[in-house]
This record gives sequence, structure tokens and C-alpha cells, in this order.
Amino acid sequence: MQKKENQKNRSPLRIYTLTNNVEISPGVHVISFLRDFDFIPGQVVKIAIDNNHPPRIYSICSGNKEEEVHILFNIKDDGFLTPKLAAMIPGEQILVSKPYGSFLGTREKAWWIATGTGVAPFYSMIKSGLTVNKKLIHGVRYLNQFYFEDELEEALNENYVRCCSGESSCNTIPGRVTEYLNDIQNLPDVKYYICGQALMVVEVRDLLIKKGIQFENILAEIYF
Repeated sequence: MQKKENQKNRSPLRIYTLTNNVEISPGVHVISFLRDFDFIPGQVVKIAIDNNHPPRIYSICSGNKEEEVHILFNIKDDGFLTPKLAAMIPGEQILVSKPYGSFLGTREKAWWIATGTGVAPFYSMIKSGLTVNKKLIHGVRYLNQFYFEDELEEALNENYVRCCSGESSCNTIPGRVTEYLNDIQNLPDVKYYICGQALMVVEVRDLLIKKGIQFENILAEIYF
């Protein structure tokens, strides 16, 4: 998963050596490197492969006590960085910034809403122990895009909701996350975290506001 860089968030990049690169679904990878910094689940890092090209921003996709940092991303065929990251092998080096960002997991009651690789920060929150009073709604087009679904189901049980718009199975809800949310008569008074592509984030935010959720209770992270 990739975010557009905010020009205000500039920090030096350091060299890290890849320890692993796993393709967990067609065109979707998790790369890993040893952690030597602290972070709050939900934060992001900038990643580059050299100093000649601008870095891209990715959510951390691992627990804040794990030895390694994991980064989830899908290959952008017309992109510069993701095809190169996908081809790298353990032992090769990347450049990584310090973690930062304001999309932070807390112990407050919350609903998490994600599409595709936008599940990454929520997976980090779960791996960091923030599962109590949380509900995750994950929307994808195909069944093989429910990344980490076994772990998510074990951690959240009935509070892990899978919405699939392109295929069906016995444990998924047909349609998009907006359809699922729209069918709920009264939404609870909790924090709402939204993570995914811009159109989805805007649609979900507008739907929540229309249903009476206060703007200040909605946190959004847009991926590009």
C-alpha cells in the first residue's frame, strides 16, 4: 500500500537490509527488515531504493513489539518503485525514514474501514494488541484480497466483516463496504477510521456524516 508524500514530512532516510520478501497474493508483497525504532501502530514510513528518486509512503504492517518491520504493497504496473521492490531479494538494501503520521491506533472504541491494502495499519494495530472494542470492515473485489484473514478472524471473531464485490463465499457479505454501512440503521457513537483509495474514503466519510457521525470522530488515511 502506498500513500502520496506530504512535503511537510521530510526526514532523512537510512539504509536497511531486507530480511524477507513474500508474495502473499498475486501482485501483492510483504517486505521485511529488522526494526531499530519505536512506532505507534498506524504510522507510516517513507521508502526509496536510492537517493535519485523520490520516496513513497507506506503504512507499517506489523506489531510495534515485533523484531521486524513489515510493509504491505501491491505492484503498480505503471509505477517506478513497487515493481522494483517486488523483485528485491533478502540481503538487498532499501532506504527508510523514521515513522510518523497522525492515523494512530488507540484503545478507544472504534470501527476500522478498509479496502485492499488499506488494511495494513489496522493489521499493525491488531498485532500491537489493540483489539478490544474494535470492528474491522474490509472491502475487496476478489476473495484472495482478504490479506491476513485467518489472523484477523482469530483476533476479532464476529467483529471482522468481509465485504466482497466481485465474488461470493459463505463467510463474506456481497457488495462494497458502503453498501454494508448504508444498510445499518443506527451507527454506534465511536471513532471511525477509514483507509484506502481516495474515492472510497470520500464516499464512506460522506455516508458516515449523513448518518449522523460527527466529522471530528472520523479519521482518514488516503492511499494512491
